[in-house]
Amino acid sequence: MSQRGKSCGGMKLLKQWMFLLVGLVILKWVEGLEDTNVTDIDMQYVSGKGFYRPLMVGLTLINGAAAKGAVCLDGSLPGYHFHRGYGSGSNSWLIQLEGGGWCGTIKNCLYSKKTRHGSSYFMEKQIPFIGILSNKAQENPDFFNWNRIKVRYCDGASFSGDSQNAGAGLYFRGQRIWQAAMEDLMSKGMRYAKQALLSGCSAGGLATIIHCDEFRELFPRTTRVKCLSDAGLFLDSVDVSGRRSLRNLFGSVVTLQGVRKSLPRSCTSRLNPILCYFPQHLIASVRTPLFLLNAAYDTWQIQASLAPPSADYRWNWYECRKDYARCSAPQIQYLQGFRNQMLRSTRAFSRSYKNGLFINSCFAHCQSERQDTWFAHDSPRIGNRGIAESVGNWFFDRVSVQAIGCPYPCDKTCHNLVFK
Repeated sequence: MSQRGKSCGGMKLLKQWMFLLVGLVILKWVEGLEDTNVTDIDMQYVSGKGFYRPLMVGLTLINGAAAKGAVCLDGSLPGYHFHRGYGSGSNSWLIQLEGGGWCGTIKNCLYSKKTRHGSSYFMEKQIPFIGILSNKAQENPDFFNWNRIKVRYCDGASFSGDSQNAGAGLYFRGQRIWQAAMEDLMSKGMRYAKQALLSGCSAGGLATIIHCDEFRELFPRTTRVKCLSDAGLFLDSVDVSGRRSLRNLFGSVVTLQGVRKSLPRSCTSRLNPILCYFPQHLIASVRTPLFLLNAAYDTWQIQASLAPPSADYRWNWYECRKDYARCSAPQIQYLQGFRNQMLRSTRAFSRSYKNGLFINSCFAHCQSERQDTWFAHDSPRIGNRGIAESVGNWFFDRVSVQAIGCPYPCDKTCHNLVFK
């Protein structure tokens, strides 16, 4: 081979390696979106915009959980952060289920079990309570003095599934963690609740939908019980390559972790259990009042479901994934199709007076957890109402809420996420 041929071959190999390396970096970046500590982001907002210093709440481990087999991926104890209510809120309870992605392969679950989403050994000992968990009336007017709990996520399957892999030392006990947490909280006073709201963001938003009716059954009929799913409306969409990336992920999670038993029989009796993991097929069977809060251009779904690096062969979506302002006209049109699919999936749901809906045309994810999007002077709005006010109006039956924002780019109140 000539020196020139060797040089060309070497350059080609180098380019292939560089492409692979950058691809792996992007993949980890997308996977890390769910693992981002949103409270770190919001703390910067709080300090920069003059919000009060947030309340820091310590971690409580559920000591009786191990005897019930309710353990994290690595076998450690699950836990939650609990701040007691007072005054008019002393008998009101708000449970927030943490999000953090999913693991559907042994390899990914082995990675997760060495993080805060798979082991309580790696969980923060204290976290700030902000947004819907804030204890300040000026930041959280309807729920500030309630008993507020954040249940940590360490099973990798949205608090569902019941299985294990002894060879890998992995415990898939999401359903048991859910039950152990609820039993522990009931023993600490939640059984006396006059009103209760189950909420969750992202993977926790999906868990909220899955467990909403179970939560209702914990209380007597005289207790007002409702559920709020934030950024949990994951759609079974076709990605930019013509495949279904999220269906593949959900399929692996359902199969590996034995999720079928956690899903409502009203769905699994007529559909494949994998499809029943998608909220669009679940919400019709939820009997308890449910509020769906979602960004029409959910950034996690854009990055990990619609245009993940694995589907974006030519990297045409590289810039658009990070910054909506860099999307081309055809890409925006594609995203408008995703928004339309979301609206179609909620059409029948929104006809029920008991349900609530707030779908704004923003590039965002988890808007109830951030102070700037939950309740602030410049929070996102539809019409003349923001998110916190809309959720409060629905929960207390003050006003019916079926709010859908106009398509991008007309909403000027969005706090759109841009990734550097």
